[in-house]
Amino acid sequence: MVQRLNKFLAAFVYSFPVQLLLNNFKRNHVMMLCWVILFAMITGSFGKYLGIPYLFLDPEYLNKVNFTSFFILGVTTAGFTTAFQITSYINDGHRFSFVGALSKPFTKFSVNNSIIPIVFLGVYLFQIIRFQVNNQYSDGGTLAWNITGFLVGYIVMSGVFFVYFWLTNKDIFKYVVCRIDEKLKEKVQVTRASAMKKLDIARKKQVRVDTYFDGLRIRRVEDEADFYDRAEVLKVFDQNHFNLVIIELFIFGLILLLGIFKDYPAFQLPAAASFMIFVTVFVMLSGAFSYWFGNWSATTALVIFLVVNVLYGKDFFSKKYQAFGLDYHKKPAEYTVASLKKLNTDSIITADKDSTLVMLKNWRAKFGTQKPKMVFLCVSGGGKRAALWTLNALQTADSLTQGKLMEQSILITGASGGLIGASYYRELKLREKQGEVTHPFSYVHRDKISTDNLNPLIFSLLANDLFVGFSKFEYAGKQYIRDRGYTFEQQLNQITEGLMDKPITAYRDPEQQALVPMIILTPTVVNDGRKLYIASRSVSFMNNDVLSYPNYASAKLGGIDFHSLLKDQDGESLRFLSALRMSATFPYITPNTTLPTEPPVQIMDAGISDNFGLSDAVRFAYAFNDWIEENTSGVIFISIRDSPKLSTINAKGGQTIIDSFTQPISTVYNNFENFQDINSDLLIGMMKPWFNAPVDRIDLQYTVESYVPVLHEMDSLRQNNARASLSWRLTTREKYAVTSNILSPENTQQLDKLKKLLE
Repeated sequence: MVQRLNKFLAAFVYSFPVQLLLNNFKRNHVMMLCWVILFAMITGSFGKYLGIPYLFLDPEYLNKVNFTSFFILGVTTAGFTTAFQITSYINDGHRFSFVGALSKPFTKFSVNNSIIPIVFLGVYLFQIIRFQVNNQYSDGGTLAWNITGFLVGYIVMSGVFFVYFWLTNKDIFKYVVCRIDEKLKEKVQVTRASAMKKLDIARKKQVRVDTYFDGLRIRRVEDEADFYDRAEVLKVFDQNHFNLVIIELFIFGLILLLGIFKDYPAFQLPAAASFMIFVTVFVMLSGAFSYWFGNWSATTALVIFLVVNVLYGKDFFSKKYQAFGLDYHKKPAEYTVASLKKLNTDSIITADKDSTLVMLKNWRAKFGTQKPKMVFLCVSGGGKRAALWTLNALQTADSLTQGKLMEQSILITGASGGLIGASYYRELKLREKQGEVTHPFSYVHRDKISTDNLNPLIFSLLANDLFVGFSKFEYAGKQYIRDRGYTFEQQLNQITEGLMDKPITAYRDPEQQALVPMIILTPTVVNDGRKLYIASRSVSFMNNDVLSYPNYASAKLGGIDFHSLLKDQDGESLRFLSALRMSATFPYITPNTTLPTEPPVQIMDAGISDNFGLSDAVRFAYAFNDWIEENTSGVIFISIRDSPKLSTINAKGGQTIIDSFTQPISTVYNNFENFQDINSDLLIGMMKPWFNAPVDRIDLQYTVESYVPVLHEMDSLRQNNARASLSWRLTTREKYAVTSNILSPENTQQLDKLKKLLE
């Protein structure tokens, strides 16, 4: 019995599939890392907070999840699997010498090297079915059709590669290889040297294999003396290296083609498919790199990385993403401590205040003799979910108050997605006042604002920013590169019906006439952490710290007025969509914007300094506190936030060594919003000494955990992170959870309070 068991274990261990699996774990660390990342993504173990798993489980193409979107994902998944097989064969085929003596060696190598791809495919399909059933209301027929789309795409792409390799490996030792061998041997000495080295390994360091799969049959490995003929082994290596080059050229050509036509929606692949193409190229390049440089590949890669890193730091490769409307050919604006102080003198601040007072007086004139409540709308960042939540909250609150909310609002502040949603609603209200039929309360606008932004961004990153990046467009008489900043703006322009495609100064008159609230965008300057105040006019008075210490020579200056800084660089022509993009810079997705200054200033998300906009609202109230006290019956700060303010405090579990090492950084990151909340509460609480009028606060919060019905309908994948993902794309379930949350008991109570305050 023991003998039979040992014999079985030996047969299992020394089978070709098992040895290839062990070899992959032993030698192909880059490829295995890619597989691990993909497994983590589809199972929800990686990137769940950012919604990455849902890109794979619910792919969207042309704003639809259907047969076509799954078909495309199936095609790209098969492409990555083929890249894995090619690279494995090129790198490790020589370790299994018997393969070279078989007919169609690559095909048989791939069949035996399919444990990981088969397991991945099975897990992937299971996760898709699980997610679609539990989260997307898919009926059986639709789900089956979508799965069919994925499988058809996978099979079609695999079939294309199979035919190619079947043709190129036909009579490998007599025809095709001989011609390639002659060319490569004559012209590419590195290839020949690499092949000779692999031949030595093939002779001396063979991996024991007893059996292999030949189709559905198990065959024993036979000794093939002819394999050790030098010429034949070189032909095998040369042939498959040639195959790799052809496939790589095909993929790069495809990416180039897609990049040229990236502005056409039909060419914008699902985000997960774009990622699959990226890892496919990465794996194939790593395989080629390993083949060419052998044992020196790691060292060579490190040296190349260090050189490129240095050159990148010297702007040899780095790209500067521009704000459209600004003139980058004029002399850059000076950005120094001394120049900033010159732009924040008492006379400049007073002039900006006087201009804004006209707006305040026009706002006051709408209400007759009765003193109104002045409303500050403070909206939080949070990607697509914040945009949808803010729009939905404003629609609901404004409707319940018969339009009084927007009529009595004087200022909108905030960050990222929240400002996108608020800006869109403001534009709808403005156009309604101007006589256009916009139906600002309609659900149609929620459907539009929740449309996917991520697919075009990821695709642009792959097909344009990394490889192409040469096409240009014209705006305001100036030329700019069609980078992913442009892609983001164009997609945003499309989903908002082109209503906000105008220079930021186009809102100056409507705001001055108090038709709509003023918006101040506050992206963060990467160089020094200051806020960049962007509005339809100069708002230097937002630097209230200057007024607080008039005789203090070392005032830090918490911010800088955009118009004052870039007056000579056509600051007034800044595209409003560019301003929104600057305020919504999401790390690694939406690029940092570089301004025409000296030294060059880079701009990041407004949420870094104040994700909720409350501190900026207090700054505005402080600048005009005397006028507000005299002309209003108090102020209302309405905080529309996409996160709970008083979230549940979780018990601290056991710490790993890594947790202990990263705790100083992770603590700051995990409590980032808490720090800002504490500071905002402090600022509002300290208004009492200098503001002698009532101060009220309304919090409309996206707090999923308090809305039980939504949680009950979620599967375990979503229960672990009930909030909608922080992304520029939302699933059907996430859209439902965000919009329905306005009906939570807490939000209903706050809306009732708001109605009473505005009566």
